[in-house]
Amino acid sequence: MELSKFMELLSYTIPSVVTGAVAYYFFLAHTKNEERKLRLSLLRENQKKSLPIRLQAYERMALFLERINPSKLVLRITSVNNDINAYSQSLINTIEQEFEHNLAQQIYISDKCWSVIMSAKNATILIIQKTAEEETVTTAQELREAIIKRILNSSAPSTTALAFIKDEVRNFI
Repeated sequence: MELSKFMELLSYTIPSVVTGAVAYYFFLAHTKNEERKLRLSLLRENQKKSLPIRLQAYERMALFLERINPSKLVLRITSVNNDINAYSQSLINTIEQEFEHNLAQQIYISDKCWSVIMSAKNATILIIQKTAEEETVTTAQELREAIIKRILNSSAPSTTALAFIKDEVRNFI
């Protein structure tokens, strides 16, 4: 008699356990799917919010590169007393100030792009220093002319970096 009660109990229990297990796994799969959808939605929302900030950072760095372009820099900054050393230092200080003003933008741009911008800045400073050290250049006016001639013969480092920025922005938009 007890065996029949036990069998009857099993006949009710086994389907309940199987139904419960199936329901648990379906609920677990549904919960994971909903969590994934929510994460994807949050990621899209964050990208929508961060895209304008990233674009603004690239815009500012493009402006920085335009401002440190040697041919534009020497036209914008004039010599006060025609002293070559004071003028070259003034140009270098201007580049450094521009760079420090935009230093925080590195958070929003790629590491590779940042290193290209740093290289352009350093190469521009090196162009100014090398040109100022030439024996044929003795005044600030001659330095301005020599820098412009040097840039006409080869492209400015900022031009190369600007092309890199444009390419990178095209890739992530």
